[in-house]
Amino acid sequence: MNPTAPAEHLLDLAQQFTRHNDDLARLRVTLARHGLSGSSPATALTDHAVVTQRLANAALDIVDVLKAQPMYLSPAIRTVYARVWQLAYLVSDSADHLLDAVNIIDDTRAGIPALTGAPPLSHEKALREAGRRVELVAELTALGAPDAVATAEVFVTDRRRWGAPPLHQPPSLSPTQHAALRAVAQGEVTIADGKPHLHRDGIRLSISTIRSLESSGLVTRAPCPLLLHDERIHLTPGGRRGLTATFGRQQAPKPTTTRPAARPATRTARAPTR
Repeated sequence: MNPTAPAEHLLDLAQQFTRHNDDLARLRVTLARHGLSGSSPATALTDHAVVTQRLANAALDIVDVLKAQPMYLSPAIRTVYARVWQLAYLVSDSADHLLDAVNIIDDTRAGIPALTGAPPLSHEKALREAGRRVELVAELTALGAPDAVATAEVFVTDRRRWGAPPLHQPPSLSPTQHAALRAVAQGEVTIADGKPHLHRDGIRLSISTIRSLESSGLVTRAPCPLLLHDERIHLTPGGRRGLTATFGRQQAPKPTTTRPAARPATRTARAPTR
């Protein structure tokens, strides 16, 4: 049995969060452009609610993967369970908010009064109310990918502590390549006009680094629905396995150059003057 299987599943969940949030951004554009005209907005909201619920189910599946592992329920592993449950609940609530947005649009188009007996919402107000639900979903799921990656790292680090390291050796990566691989896992790397774009500051990334990771089979590209972005960089299964193997490793200390200790100054005794 792979002792770090839950971590690889968590990295896959992070990737699903990234795709979900990219599609959600496109959904927000659909609402802004089309309003309530036709069936496109309600259909798009319904379709995305299905994807969101699927994401919640993927998080719950990780709970079953965790339960299948013969391991001590240390405080760190209990934290992992709690985080996975939290992600599942956040996404499930998000699906409910999207379905609420669908109901608002459908009721307005059908002229159905509000539950309080108030007149039906105007199309403009219904659109704003639906948009608020979508914005809430964006806030609830915004940190899903980095949270899933962090949880995977907690899990692997604790398993190492209890003598169950990853079965695979980590790939040979430079510090820049490792930082790029981690940024990809967290859903932070896209390609625009042939150049990599990071959604946070702190590291510099060149297209040559992306190509080196591609040639090693660790990352792949996919069309990106975000405006002004052409491609999204995702981990491959090998990339998820490789990144998992780097978690919790003891870094070799950097060699240091020390100067030899200065020799103590010697005094020459002077003969007393007579």
